[in-house]
Amino acid sequence: MIGGTGATIKQAAKMQSSLLQRRGAACRASSSSKCQVRTARSSRTAVCRAAASAPAQAAAAVDAAAFETFLLDTQKQILAEAEKLDGSGQKFVTDRWERPNDTGYGITCVLEGGDLLEKAAANISIIRGTLSAQRAQAMSSRGRSQIDPAGGQPYSAAALSLVFHAAHPLVPTLRADVRLFQVAGCSWFGGGCDLTPSYLFEDDAAEFHGYWKDVCDKYSPGLYAEHKAWCDKYFYIPARKEHRGIGGLFFDDLDAAGAAFDVQAYTEDVARGILPSWTAIAQRRRTQQFTEAQRNWQLLRRGRYLEFNLLYDRGVKFGLDGGRVESIMVSAPPLIAWKYNVVPEQGSDEERLVKVLQQPREWV
Repeated sequence: MIGGTGATIKQAAKMQSSLLQRRGAACRASSSSKCQVRTARSSRTAVCRAAASAPAQAAAAVDAAAFETFLLDTQKQILAEAEKLDGSGQKFVTDRWERPNDTGYGITCVLEGGDLLEKAAANISIIRGTLSAQRAQAMSSRGRSQIDPAGGQPYSAAALSLVFHAAHPLVPTLRADVRLFQVAGCSWFGGGCDLTPSYLFEDDAAEFHGYWKDVCDKYSPGLYAEHKAWCDKYFYIPARKEHRGIGGLFFDDLDAAGAAFDVQAYTEDVARGILPSWTAIAQRRRTQQFTEAQRNWQLLRRGRYLEFNLLYDRGVKFGLDGGRVESIMVSAPPLIAWKYNVVPEQGSDEERLVKVLQQPREWV
């Protein structure tokens, strides 16, 4: 997010009535910067260069401390609501950890053995460090031109991540996160929320996607379609030629300097909606009877979940490059099964799910 001298982004947003005006204000943040406002990309690059040449103004651009406080408050609310929803009396175990040399901290919270929640994790990570060459190359390859592929630049990151694995095979796995990444005077937001069911209920899928479309429509009429497609593309397992779940939202590298909406407000709305988007579905399905065969199928599908995380997920790879392994692997399901060459019976509910995973659908 951007702002002129002595102004925060929220102040700037109130003062400006159009995206063009906001971009113009950003360009005036540094008289030495020759900013272009012809396209979102050129505007975004110019703003970052201006911020890099004026560290004091860059610090005012995004209030990282306020976003960190928001994440901490949201985590507390999610923990309280999840314990109540589970209803077993099980509590989240809280593990606060510190990174060496004042480079950040984390709060890993895990509930295991609940009635609804077989394993649930809701984690905070606040990180400051220096980009390794591997991380820098991965990020610059996605269009972040301000990042030196050789590495060595200082960065900071703040994230809330969540995964809920249900004990009931008819209740879908919920995964979500929101995050802020800052480097070279620039700030990017990312996040999303998606479902991974073992059994497909079309009304559940439509309800979940409808919830997120309503959130997106507050900011832009085309935002849901864009971030739904992004989610389908990201959560794909090439080796299996299928998607991990039925999708939801996914977004990354969103910079308010090039967006026609308030990216930080949108990211925070996603965080607030994580549990509400799933709760009614979980409550509806947890009361249904299930068979041992359905439970075994759930364990097989969890194998696919872990395959994606370990082979393809950028966040896991980023974390394993010097991160805290226990906090990264906490997203893994508690029990998993693999069997050789499993092919669902033709016409079965299991086959119906796989067909949708092979070819994502539009739900709303």
